[in-house]
Amino acid sequence: MLCESESHHCLNVLRLKEGDKVSAFNGQGEEVHTEIKIPTKSQVQLKESQPTQSIKSKTQIVLGQAIPKGKNMDLIIEKATELGISEIYPIISDRSIVRISSNELVKKQEKWQRVAIEACKQSGQNWLPKVHIPKKPEELFQSDQLKYDLLLIASLQKESNHFKEILSKYQVSHQKTKPRSVLILIGPEGDFTPSEINVALNFGCAPITLGPIVLRSETAALYSLSVLSYELS
Repeated sequence: MLCESESHHCLNVLRLKEGDKVSAFNGQGEEVHTEIKIPTKSQVQLKESQPTQSIKSKTQIVLGQAIPKGKNMDLIIEKATELGISEIYPIISDRSIVRISSNELVKKQEKWQRVAIEACKQSGQNWLPKVHIPKKPEELFQSDQLKYDLLLIASLQKESNHFKEILSKYQVSHQKTKPRSVLILIGPEGDFTPSEINVALNFGCAPITLGPIVLRSETAALYSLSVLSYELS
């Protein structure tokens, strides 16, 4: 049975009717190919069918993204979802142009979670990433959930290393095994402030370079996630 919002989309947007073929997924890797059994005005029932389970990536990649201006966050979440990212932490950096009041935090999270759902539906990605409530960097690192094998922060600092160097050092110290979970932090235009970078470094983040060209925040995010997905797949 589809929820009310998906039933509305099915009946009033897609104009589907009884007997039409549909594919549905639960965001946890399960997908079912079935047909509409009983459509009503507010809810759609589906014919029982055996679900298939898609394989989850062996490495959990998590994005901590400073919120950019305009609708660029929507773009980042959409493309990160298509790339199979597990979680997204929107970050309120001191240099973020966008300002979000405490009353808007939950609404923003709900909106971005819907963006991820739509991206899954359009791309056929059966694993739905969790979009967290926006946090400041120091609040993010105080979270008990923040436990990953490898922590990275994209940085313009001279001592930053390429990802292959960092991964090679990790494998040497971990008996040639790749990390099973990675968090990558991407700053706003102009990078994180020195204070925010120090917070991340003190927590154990390794500074990573994205090359000699200074990338826009959304470009840096998609570049980093693509490289991580390739190297860790």
